[in-house]
This record gives sequence, structure tokens and C-alpha cells, in this order.
Amino acid sequence: MSPPTMTTAAAAAATAMAAGVLPRPRPHFLRRGILPSPASPLPFASRVSSAAPLRHRLPPPRFSLSPIPKTLSSPSHVPVRSLFTGIVEDVGTVRRIGPPPAPPSGGGGEAPGVDLEVETSTLLAGTQLGDSVAVDGACLTVAAIDAAASTLTFGVAPETLRRTSLGGRSAGDAVNLERALTPASRMGGHFVQGHVDGTGEIAAFRAEGDSLWVTVRAPPEILRLLVPKGFVAVDGASLTVVNVDEEGGWFDFMLVRYTQDNIVLPNKKVGDKVNLEADILGKYVEKLLAGRLEAMSKAGKRRE
Repeated sequence: MSPPTMTTAAAAAATAMAAGVLPRPRPHFLRRGILPSPASPLPFASRVSSAAPLRHRLPPPRFSLSPIPKTLSSPSHVPVRSLFTGIVEDVGTVRRIGPPPAPPSGGGGEAPGVDLEVETSTLLAGTQLGDSVAVDGACLTVAAIDAAASTLTFGVAPETLRRTSLGGRSAGDAVNLERALTPASRMGGHFVQGHVDGTGEIAAFRAEGDSLWVTVRAPPEILRLLVPKGFVAVDGASLTVVNVDEEGGWFDFMLVRYTQDNIVLPNKKVGDKVNLEADILGKYVEKLLAGRLEAMSKAGKRRE
């Protein structure tokens, strides 16, 4: 009887074994068809060349935190366009706040907005028109640059004046300044959007060694987002919360000597207003849990 004829694949395997090279086994998850074979394009766009069109797509992930609260998808929700760390770059000086200069034509029309002109030496380098800068924690857009006078001018919207303490500023006041993050920036503080949640009021200063305790009164909607050892931005400065007393309506934090020398807060007085922005993570957790609890409550009522 003649020996059976070997197939091409078997002959190739026998030749490889004779040469001392064993064929590489195919992983079991490829044999079962769970993932595409190595010859097929991978389902990740970053790994596919333009010459090999994407033919495999993974199904979208599914999450159980539904339905999404309307407040997160409503047109009033402000998307994150700029991000800050809460590490103050410079203390600037307000040179002028008020209506913008009248145009040469002297035309009428709608009531003018409010311009905020700030003198700064540090932020001029690299700053361009349209850039975002946090002024005492409020994200504003650079509308004019005067290199000769070392000033930046920002347009301030009515909502910003209502929500923040900027409307109470006057010429000569000091303000904290920070430019928006770039991809190469260090994250020295925490994620700050520059979207001020509201204002608080300085209740007390107390020295301990060369550090300074600061107590701030705040509204309940801000206090419920603060936790001990968590983050808060006060006039745009990233600070660590020490104590929170929701019943008493206050929280406090401590400033080390370096921070005292590089932000505006220690020069303020008891009773002065400060801009407050809670940690964005707390806001999203609160909204997601509220939506989930609402969905569970509706489901319970349907079962009754």
C-alpha cells in the first residue's frame, strides 16, 4: 500500500519540524472567531492604516446609569471648552471696569456690555486674542491686548456679573489670573472649569504659626458638594477643604505661607465676597445619582 499523500499545509509543517522550527499555534480565542484574525483589520481606528478600510466594529458599551438626567443634555448645560488647575500664575491689577469705549461713529443700538481691563506682566507672553483666562476663578475671553500698557481686556457677560463677585471690582483691585491648560501643562491643582457656582463670604481669619486658617460662609447648594480633604476653587485658587459644617453654613481651609504670598485672598477683609467653584466630579456624581434615584422612584410607583 502506498503511503498517503501529504497535504501542502502538512508538508510545510513537517519541513518546519525537520528544521527545528515549530509552527506558532493560533490562540484559542482567534480560532473560535471571538476576535478577527490577524490578517483582518483590527477594530481600533488608531491601529488601522488608510490603505486598509475598517470592516470590524465593536458594539458600543452599555451602562446601567439610565435614564440620563435632562439637566445634563439640555441646551443650558455648558460644555467644557477650557480647563484650569487653580494654580494662580499672576496677581493682576484692575485698571478699568465699565462700558467699553464708544465707537468713533457714536452709533446707538443695544446697551453696551462691560469691559474688564487688567494689568499683568506675566500673562502677556504667549497670550492671544480669544484665549481663555480665569480672572478670580471666572473663565473670561481675551478681547484686546495692549502690550505697551501691559493690559488684557475681557468682555464680561451679564450672567457672569450676576454669578460672580466681578461686578464689585473697581480700579486698583487685585485679581488672581491663570491661563487655560495646554496639553503640555503640569496638573498641579485640580480640574477647574472657570464656571463659578456662586459666591461666599469670608467669615474669619485665624493664624496658626505661619499658616492662615480661612472660614467662608457658603450657600447650601455649594456646601453639599464639598467634602473634607476635597477640592474647592476660591477666587480661582485650588485649595484643600479641611472642615465642612452644612448646618452652620460654612467650610474652612488653610493657606501655607507660599500661597498667602501669591494669591489675593489674605489681603481681603471679613465680609468680602469670594467666587466659589466646587469640584466638577462631585457635580456629575450628584446628577447621576439624582437621575438614578428618580428612575427607581418612578419604577416603584408603577409597581404599586
